[in-house]
Amino acid sequence: MTDHEQHIRQRIGWTRLALGAVSGLLAGLAALGFAELVSAAVRPQSSPVVAVGGAAIDRTPAAVKDWAIRHFGTNDKLFLQLGILAVLALFALFLGCVALRFRRVGAAGVLLFGAVGATAATSRPDSTGLSDALPSVTGALVGAAVLYVLVGRLTRRAPAPPPAASPHEGPASGTGWDRRGFVIAATAAAAASAGAGVLGRTLNASSGRNAVASRNGLALPRPASAAPAVPKGAQLRIPGVSPFTTPNGDFYRVDTALVVPKVDATTWRLRIHGTGVRRPLTLSFDDLLRRELIERDITLTCVSNEVGGPYVGNARWIGVRLADLLAECGVRRPSRGGPADQLVARSVDGMTIGSPVEDVMDGRDALLAIGMNGEPLPFAHGFPVRMVVPGLYGFVSACKWIKDIELTTFDSYDPYWVKRGWARRAPIKTESRIDTPKPFARPKTGTVMIAGVAWAQHRGIDKVEVRVDDGPWQRARLAAEDTRDTWRQWSLPWQATKGGHTLTVRATDRTGERQTEKRTHTIPDGASGWHSVVVTVD
Repeated sequence: MTDHEQHIRQRIGWTRLALGAVSGLLAGLAALGFAELVSAAVRPQSSPVVAVGGAAIDRTPAAVKDWAIRHFGTNDKLFLQLGILAVLALFALFLGCVALRFRRVGAAGVLLFGAVGATAATSRPDSTGLSDALPSVTGALVGAAVLYVLVGRLTRRAPAPPPAASPHEGPASGTGWDRRGFVIAATAAAAASAGAGVLGRTLNASSGRNAVASRNGLALPRPASAAPAVPKGAQLRIPGVSPFTTPNGDFYRVDTALVVPKVDATTWRLRIHGTGVRRPLTLSFDDLLRRELIERDITLTCVSNEVGGPYVGNARWIGVRLADLLAECGVRRPSRGGPADQLVARSVDGMTIGSPVEDVMDGRDALLAIGMNGEPLPFAHGFPVRMVVPGLYGFVSACKWIKDIELTTFDSYDPYWVKRGWARRAPIKTESRIDTPKPFARPKTGTVMIAGVAWAQHRGIDKVEVRVDDGPWQRARLAAEDTRDTWRQWSLPWQATKGGHTLTVRATDRTGERQTEKRTHTIPDGASGWHSVVVTVD
C-alpha cells in the first residue's frame, strides 16, 4: 500500500469515527424528541429529562442543592436540565463511536438510557403509574433504531466506481461507506426528531389549557376581613430600597418542580385527615370561595436565603384561615391535648412539607391562600391553593399546589426536607439587609443614604442599627410598620468620607432578641450573621 493510500485510509477512518459520534448524537436527539412527543399524550412530568432531573434533585445532597440555589437562584432548574442534556450528549457521542465496531452494543446503550428514564419516571413521588415509563421507552426504541440504521450506512461498502473513475477513487471506495445513504438517513432522522420534539413541546405547553382557563375566569371575592391599608411611610422614597410590596413577577421562587404544575381549579380537591381528625374533610375550590376569606400582608422567607440574600419578599395574600378548617375537623393543638403535633402538606408534584400544628393554630394568620397581590395565585406560586404561615421558613410552611393535609406527629413521619438533613421546626430568624449602597459601589463624598429592610416575622422589628467600619452603632430610622408579620424598611444618612469603608447592619426584634453576629450556613435551620457591604467613596 502506498503512502497516499494509507493517508486516504486514515482520513476515511477519522471521518467515519466523527460520523459515528454524530450518529450517536442524532440517536440521542431522536430519543429525546420522540419521548417529548409521547409525554404530551401522558403528562409533561413523564418526559425523561424532567423525570431524571427530578430524581437527581431528590438524590442531591442538601449542601449541593443549597449551593445551586445560592449561585443560580431561580435558574437552578435550567442549569440542572442543561447539565443533564450535556451528560446525555457526551453519552450519545460515546455510544456512536462504540457502535462503529459493536453495532448492537451501541443500540443497547440507547435502550439503557431509556431504562434509566423509565425507572426515574415511575419512581417519582407524583408518578401516576407505568404509563409514565412510555415516553422514555418509546424514545429509547426510536433512538436505538436510528443509531443502528445510521451506523449501518457507515459500515456498508459503497458501490464500486465506474471504470472511468479517477485513479484515486479506487482506494477510497474500497474502504469507503455509503455516503449518500448516510446523508439521506441522517437528514431524515434529524428532521423527524426535531419535528417530534417541537410538536411535543408545543402540546405540553398547551396541556394546561383547562387550568389556565380556570385561573383566567376566576374573580377573587371580596374578603370578609380586608387587610388594613399600608401605613403612610411604610415605603421609603429612597432609590435602591426593595419595594414594600414585592410584585408577583419579582417574587422569589424556590422549589423542586422542573415543570410548574398547572392544576385545574374546577377539579382540584383538598383532603384533610389523619391523627386527631374526628371529622375528615374534602374541599373543592368552590368550597373555599364560599368560606370566610381574609386578606393579610405577610413576608415570606426561604431557608436557603443567605445573609443579605434575595429570597425574601412581601405580598398581600387572600385565603381561608387554616386553623378554622382544622378546628372544624375536630383538631386540637398539642397544648390543648391534641395528639398530632405535625401537619404534613402534600403537593400535586409529590412534595411533602411538615409544619408544627401548634404554630398553625396559635392565632397567627396561617392561610390556605388563593390570591396574591390582588390576583389569583400565579401558577409558579401555587395556583390554585397554597399554604402561607407567618413566622416559619417556607420549607416547613409554604406548600404550593397543595392537595392533601395529614395530621400526624414529628416522631412518626419525616417530610421531604427533614429526610435531607434540614430541621423539623424552623422559625424565621431575625435578619436585616443593606439594599443601598450596593456592594463595591463608589458613592461620592457627602451625604449617602444607607437603607434596606429588616424582618422577624410574627415578632416584628423594634430597632435597626448601622455601623461604619469599626465605629459606634448608630440607630437607623425605621419606616412605619404595617404588621409584625411583614418586613420593615429602615434608613440612615451617612456623611461619607473618601476611601474604603465597611457598612454593617443588625436588627433587634420585639422580643428583645438582637440579630446574632455568629455566621451560620443555611443548613439546617437558616443562615445567621450580620450583613455587611464594602464601598469606596470617591
